[in-house]
Amino acid sequence: MQSAADAADAAALLAAVPAGRRVALVDPRFVGHVHALRLGLTDPRFPAATVPGALTAQPAARGALLRALHRTAAAVGAGAPVVEPDADPAPEDRTVPGRIAVALEAEGTAVQRPALGSLVAAVPTDPEQEAAAEAGLASVDDEAVRLRNAVKAHDGFFTTYCISPYSRYIARWCARRNLTPNQVTTASLFTALVAAGAAATGTRGGYVAAGILLLVSFVLDCTDGQLARYSLQYSTMGAWLDATFDRAKEYAYYAGLAIGAVRGGDDVWALALGAMVLQACRHVVDFSFNEANHDAVANTSPTAALSDKLDNVGWTVWVRRMIVLPIGERWAMIAVLTALTTPRIVFYALLVGCSLAACYTTAGRLLRSLTRRASRTDRAAQALADLADSGHLAQAVAAVAPGLRGAFTAPAVALLGTLVMIGGALFLPYGSPLNIAAAAVYVVLSGLAVARPLKGALDWLVPPFFRAAEYVTILVLAARSDVPHAVPAAFGLVSAVAYHHYDTVYRIRGGTGAPPQWLVRTIGGHEGRTALVVVLAAVLTHTSGFTTALTALAVAVALVVLVESIRFWVSSSAPAVHDEGELA
Repeated sequence: MQSAADAADAAALLAAVPAGRRVALVDPRFVGHVHALRLGLTDPRFPAATVPGALTAQPAARGALLRALHRTAAAVGAGAPVVEPDADPAPEDRTVPGRIAVALEAEGTAVQRPALGSLVAAVPTDPEQEAAAEAGLASVDDEAVRLRNAVKAHDGFFTTYCISPYSRYIARWCARRNLTPNQVTTASLFTALVAAGAAATGTRGGYVAAGILLLVSFVLDCTDGQLARYSLQYSTMGAWLDATFDRAKEYAYYAGLAIGAVRGGDDVWALALGAMVLQACRHVVDFSFNEANHDAVANTSPTAALSDKLDNVGWTVWVRRMIVLPIGERWAMIAVLTALTTPRIVFYALLVGCSLAACYTTAGRLLRSLTRRASRTDRAAQALADLADSGHLAQAVAAVAPGLRGAFTAPAVALLGTLVMIGGALFLPYGSPLNIAAAAVYVVLSGLAVARPLKGALDWLVPPFFRAAEYVTILVLAARSDVPHAVPAAFGLVSAVAYHHYDTVYRIRGGTGAPPQWLVRTIGGHEGRTALVVVLAAVLTHTSGFTTALTALAVAVALVVLVESIRFWVSSSAPAVHDEGELA
């Protein structure tokens, strides 16, 4: 830390700092909480950030900072205002850090201004202001605010009232021992895998231990995010681990339950795969709807207005959050039922609960879409096209097919293709060439559905229809094959493909775009993989070769998508995205 006599001296000192380091400016008159400075100066997610009296810039914004500092020094030295003459700057923008923040924004550099809530950050200019700042400083417990801010703002009932009241203190304990969020995330995964192993024993003691360990894993899962917010330890690797390990834990636990059930004489692999398919399809409905509408123009809806009103009534907020069966409620239900009942009952409860949740959320999204007057952006259309995961077959059809017109054409065509594909897998003779014909029809309809930009009111349904077609077809064909271990192999294949689809979502959310086209084409796209599984089922009818083929396909897809995903998420271009906590 170095002191500067004036803005020009500060510019000289900053210029001498190595280019790869973050720098900060703090007004010597600053009065405020340590956590206010921490929020403003140590969050790694933003190129520049400011709180009243302080400013920080990461290496990417260092050049803009120095230019702004030189302009500020010249303006202050000349007695000229940094802001426009007719502007009425906020008090914090009259300080040197505040002037520089305004200058940075004027140049086009985004400057994050974290919400401080009850935290104090001020630059008093007279004794009265200083006394007021000191009084505010003394009246607010900095550490209590920091702990409260560590908790995610919008969690489920179970997480809010049964986990967060103590997990935040575990997060603080970890921070004081220099543990990182990534280490806690890894511990959560390891605990869940041990829970899956305990469930796989097929004994009552194993099931009880599995339920307890699953809850411990969920506590750690909450703790890692709270630790990241408490200590502002955000990272690209952490974003990837946090985004993908939840799915890995849940699906590994499903597999453990299925293995345990088989040891007890009850084959529930089809139920386990069905639960995974249902949960993945629920998620893609959420993702597609959000991507289609988050930047829509004139985004208004009476249904959305009613939902906002209900969110202001306390009990309706919790009821609505519990109805959708979020991860906290879902894992608590799984843990309790595992300890007290059987894997079959666990999966029945999951299928019923997730089905009701899916009906509720999808109905609400349909009503919003039909009553909303909005124009979809090109970015939203591209996101939906990326989520559709079309391979070279569908893209070839789309390239030669005329764009189908009509408000609901794309989802209608996608739904028709899905019904043809799933209906053929369910009702046509197993291994019949007619199944291959159905797959060909599905490929053509898939291409027609994406031949035009997905900007219609219900076009966000296209990716969920494609996910359902692929996942359910694999499930049905494996179950109907009557080949030993075909369904577990299908479970592995769907897991690998689902990882690719989740990875696509998280990349789009981070603003870096979907996986490269070469990856999508290499693994065939949704229509290519579906058609391939149909052909394998027809060629390898009722033979162990079908299990072998599904296993080989699962391994190949997993290797390709994991290698590319790891390469991307550990690269410097990958985003670090975490949810924020409550305002103080």
